[in-house]
Amino acid sequence: MKVISTLICSLLAASTVATAAGEWNPREKFLRSLVEDVPAILKSQNRQTGRFGSEPWICTDQNPVFPLAAAWAIEDKSNPHYHNAEVLEAVMKAGDALVADQDKNGMWTFRKKDHSTWGQILMPWTYSRWIRAFALIKDSMPAERRQYWEKGLLLGFSNISKGCLGQVHNIPSHHAMALYCAGLCFNRDDWKQQARAFMAKVVAAQTPGGWWVEHSGPVVAYNFVYSEALGVYYAMSRDASVLEALRRAAVFHGTFVYPDGSNVETVDERNPYEIGTAHGKVGFTFTPVERNVGFSFTPEGRGFLQHQFQLRQWSVAADEAACHLLYGQPGPAARLAADSDEQLAVVGNNEALVLRRKPWFICMSAFICDQSTSRWIQDRQNFVSIFHDRTGLIVGGGNTKMQPFWSNFTVGDTALLQHKPGDENPKFKPKDGLVHLPSAARLRTGKDAPGLDLTYGGEDCHITARPKDDRTLTLVCEVSRKSDKAVEAHIVFLPRIGTSVTCASGKTVKLGEAAFDWAAADIGAWFEHGGVRVSVPTGARLAWPKKRHSPYTKDGRSGLHDARLVLCLPFAGVSKHEITLEIAK
Repeated sequence: MKVISTLICSLLAASTVATAAGEWNPREKFLRSLVEDVPAILKSQNRQTGRFGSEPWICTDQNPVFPLAAAWAIEDKSNPHYHNAEVLEAVMKAGDALVADQDKNGMWTFRKKDHSTWGQILMPWTYSRWIRAFALIKDSMPAERRQYWEKGLLLGFSNISKGCLGQVHNIPSHHAMALYCAGLCFNRDDWKQQARAFMAKVVAAQTPGGWWVEHSGPVVAYNFVYSEALGVYYAMSRDASVLEALRRAAVFHGTFVYPDGSNVETVDERNPYEIGTAHGKVGFTFTPVERNVGFSFTPEGRGFLQHQFQLRQWSVAADEAACHLLYGQPGPAARLAADSDEQLAVVGNNEALVLRRKPWFICMSAFICDQSTSRWIQDRQNFVSIFHDRTGLIVGGGNTKMQPFWSNFTVGDTALLQHKPGDENPKFKPKDGLVHLPSAARLRTGKDAPGLDLTYGGEDCHITARPKDDRTLTLVCEVSRKSDKAVEAHIVFLPRIGTSVTCASGKTVKLGEAAFDWAAADIGAWFEHGGVRVSVPTGARLAWPKKRHSPYTKDGRSGLHDARLVLCLPFAGVSKHEITLEIAK
């Protein structure tokens, strides 16, 4: 077993620059994508109001203002939209709509497509795109239209400058990038200096391992927001002090990426698993941040981009194409360690590991923290993910709140923590009598059988993953049985909605809205789902659907997309359960 990197306190002990993966220069592909998307963007706009999208209109519907402006501004013989009058008018109408909907503070109503509202906001994703569009077209705008835009932009950025650059966080980082652009547009050196000073704080706040902490440990999806903000800022400012932070972030993301290009959710305290590489869910909208321009300024980052885009056959959204075309940097691309057949990476202060033994990919996290009462900070409860090249993610899926069945172990009564439908202000902590979060965690970094030691109250719990061959992996769950309360392990499976769960007993069902809770006697010796056969120990139960509490809906509701199939392993009279995952031939 070749250990590619063991990274204690930092991911940076081993450089990936030496192994080249080729040259990163995707301009032709990105320009073609942008050019081809413009007609559909124009068609989606209401020519009377200037608004894009469907009802109800939300301010982020106007985000196409930026790629349209880029298409208008980029001079190239392959770009028929360069200085096209129709495109320029569409851009101006898009900005007019934003001005028309501003309140006295330059804010818009934070509205979602389900008609829920979350107050007023200086929406960072929209302001950054609007100001970058203005930078591209301002010198060609009629005086009256330009003055109208300037009034709205100055109102918004004056208030962003006054009140939005407090603590280091992903949203203020994005605001700072946009404020720097506004400083360039309006000759405001004070705004540029304010943005530069804040970005220095962002760089200083990054951990040596390449991630930013918003509560405790990494936030993988939001880590991309920091990288995007620093990258666009660097393209505008050439502030070389941010380059090392961009490199560290690239190495981190090159480690925590599944072979299919999806983010590894296991170490993430904010977002559950999302398949694919095209878009990362950031806040209340899907924004293409995973393949952002911040990665184009280092060989490690360009290697990550090349890996991602090749997996998606160079499919690219207009927004990210525009960003790369305007700000990106070509150059040598380093090969990702994740592309290796075998690797073991131990990250941070022995806080997480990734084991790649092709075709298996295992992640174990020892990131724990006190439970937060914030709806946005998820309980760190699900510490193991298992991926196979043939099937994709099998075990894992991330963290949530108010759902003890997503916890690898529980001690006590799981009925003491469950979400009541419609409750917009739940008590996120369980009543006395249930422990679903560990108070201590320790990795066992064996290259053949990595594991975790977890403490729940006074109960010692252990989980070990052992790849046996290309098709078989064993998971072992063990407990000390010190507690007088019920102790249970949960193996959390990612479901394939609409496909069957088939049991040795002959029982079969397609995963849908119908719930079930089957005992081992109902299942038999195994069940099969998603191309994986799972052995079932005596006393086990298989339960569906165990849904997530969503922070992005006011009442916490979520759909089947956010549900999990859970194999429950009670320790009644036994201290050890072993299950086998076998990939179908």
